[in-house]
Amino acid sequence: MRVAVVDLGKTNAKLAWVDTREPSEQAVRTMPSPVVQGAPYPHLDADAIERFIIAALRKGGPVDAITVTTHGATVALLDDDGELALPVLDYEHDGPDSLWGDYEAVRPPFERTGSPRLPGGLNIGAQLFWQARTFPEAFARVGTVLTWPQYWVYRLCGERVNDLSSLGAHSDLIDPHDGRPSSLVEQQGWSALMPPTSRSGQRLATLCTGMAERTGLSPDTAVHVGIHDSNASLVPHLSSRATPFTVVSTGTWVICLVVGGQPVTLDARRDTLLNIDAFGRPVPSGRFMGGREYALLIGEPPAGADRSSVIASKALLERLIGDSAFLLPATVPGTGPYPDEQAAWTLDEASLDTRFGPGAREAVIAGYLAGMTLTSMTLAGAAGEVLVEGPFAANDDYLHALSGGSGRVVLVSTSRTGTSIGAAMLIEPPSRPPRARAIAVEPELSDAWQRYVSAWQRTVDARLTTGTQAR
Repeated sequence: MRVAVVDLGKTNAKLAWVDTREPSEQAVRTMPSPVVQGAPYPHLDADAIERFIIAALRKGGPVDAITVTTHGATVALLDDDGELALPVLDYEHDGPDSLWGDYEAVRPPFERTGSPRLPGGLNIGAQLFWQARTFPEAFARVGTVLTWPQYWVYRLCGERVNDLSSLGAHSDLIDPHDGRPSSLVEQQGWSALMPPTSRSGQRLATLCTGMAERTGLSPDTAVHVGIHDSNASLVPHLSSRATPFTVVSTGTWVICLVVGGQPVTLDARRDTLLNIDAFGRPVPSGRFMGGREYALLIGEPPAGADRSSVIASKALLERLIGDSAFLLPATVPGTGPYPDEQAAWTLDEASLDTRFGPGAREAVIAGYLAGMTLTSMTLAGAAGEVLVEGPFAANDDYLHALSGGSGRVVLVSTSRTGTSIGAAMLIEPPSRPPRARAIAVEPELSDAWQRYVSAWQRTVDARLTTGTQAR
């Protein structure tokens, strides 16, 4: 079966054509995810995204089915005519923080929702609470609240449903233990705005006439219920891998989803939470904004230039350990396992490559990202092997640090967009599971990374204990 997967991340919008028999991506088209920095608040450019989807589907040729996977913390508010009653809020906007105290007084407890209180619009409940009070006339026209993947399903086929995987992504709107709406939904009078939930991957309808004409696809093309992207990354492993294991889904966010792990008490203050998988089951998770941090630290290479990466050697790591060369959390504060900390370098950042040799700065950054990942994994009860999906699967230093630092088997996906593969697999399971390769690290290098990550953790712990700041 050939499935077109609309895959909307916070950083990039993608459309992938997946052959479910393999499963593998036949082709992928991308564009940067557009955000409008204008009135009434920063919002996602739904019109630009729709033009991208339509153009990509038209060029991609016939498909058997279409589905959608997107980032969480985003909803579309429709009026009774099916149009947007308000623009789709960019969850990084700090508007909802202005009502922090009022919202905190009405939101359900973490023990019921598994949803920590997060800044900006990262809790969908906080978005709705703020929009209802700040734009009361527009909010009064809202007839339906759709999760972000299901908004695009609606645009494709005209049917309105929600999915538990998106509602379960720190929204405050769902009880992950029974899949029912949280007390907040009824308390705020939002029950009538919430359409029924459907199982991710379920066949919902066929392309509506207008969309079939615009895309050039057959009106008989099936449209399936979408899924939250991190939970899509989990799908390929749920039926093919023995528990326990942890999937590290990387993108703008690094999300560590633990299946069958150690029993732990999740800590709302350190960005742990309960996700809901494609089959409605709660999944302990930990997360931080790793992809955004990487972009801030490394930046983008000049147009047309290749950035050669020097893989860290044992000798380089020994020198970094000896001089305590670390990046301490948090490059993006307010989220992750160290939300109250400000990033600090223990040595002068600009001189690292000069002092220690090429690749030193990137090695320190990789050690930081691996340390943050391992902290989030531990907080969520990680056990067993680790599977890395997404862009970080191509970062050798990160993979070596994660393998050495954890002492676990680390595998990486061979697909370019693990989220797309997972979303397509819900429509038709493949004849064999997706391929993954184990990370092979020489014992001496693995040992050096283990000592580096351990030293990083001790330095972080000491900083928290003493309250001292690095340079």
